[in-house]
Amino acid sequence: MRRLIVEEPQSQAAVWSLRLAVFALAVAAVAVAVTRFQLVDVPAGLAVFGSAILIACMSLLLAGTAAVVIWRTGRRGLSHALGGVALAVALLAFPGYLAFQSLRLPVLNDISTDISDPPQFSLSRRATEARGGRNPRARALAERQAQRAAYPGVQPILLELEGDEAYQLVLKAIQALGWKIVDQSAPGGRAGLGHIDAVARTLIMGFPDDITIRIQPLAGQTKLDVRSASRYGRNDFGVNARRIERFAEELQTQLDAK
Repeated sequence: MRRLIVEEPQSQAAVWSLRLAVFALAVAAVAVAVTRFQLVDVPAGLAVFGSAILIACMSLLLAGTAAVVIWRTGRRGLSHALGGVALAVALLAFPGYLAFQSLRLPVLNDISTDISDPPQFSLSRRATEARGGRNPRARALAERQAQRAAYPGVQPILLELEGDEAYQLVLKAIQALGWKIVDQSAPGGRAGLGHIDAVARTLIMGFPDDITIRIQPLAGQTKLDVRSASRYGRNDFGVNARRIERFAEELQTQLDAK
């Protein structure tokens, strides 16, 4: 006589937890792609990414509900719930890291190696258009003091090179870092200063940030002051300070290669 084996029904909360987590990842991928390739403006891209985060949170709630149901009724679906948790947590890891950075670091989005006299961004037509008409504002004293406490290692860069040599070295470093130059002027003229304005993009979303470098020839050496400012948001989560540090490291790499 055949025996009828009745399987326990599957938890629908677990199934939907996994489905929502997969959907959240797809939405996040679309947000990154359309923002990085400049198919939409940054606020729109952030809105799409924010919806992905909300969906991932819903997935976690459903996974928690599924865990309770499975524990009480013995229904199937634990693997689906665990899959939903894993995918949701993977998506939420980066926003979670940014939240941690926002608690650890001061609210700054404009960092300079010279806090008393920051380099000024070029007001040429080409540079202004590249910045979308924006011109980073003057920094308040409280912001400059906060930078000094948070990033004591961000200091002017001194090169044992003449002005023209230093200028060429800076151009090589910028090219190696993949920044886009939007305005430049070699050292010379009445003030003897040179400058380079560039646009860099963040690693994941490709947000544009603006950079200006002041090149000041001195006796037997050249002083470089770098300023990096974010276009969007009040908090850069340390991105601008790290960018300046990477620039200094790349200069050393180019010097070692000479």
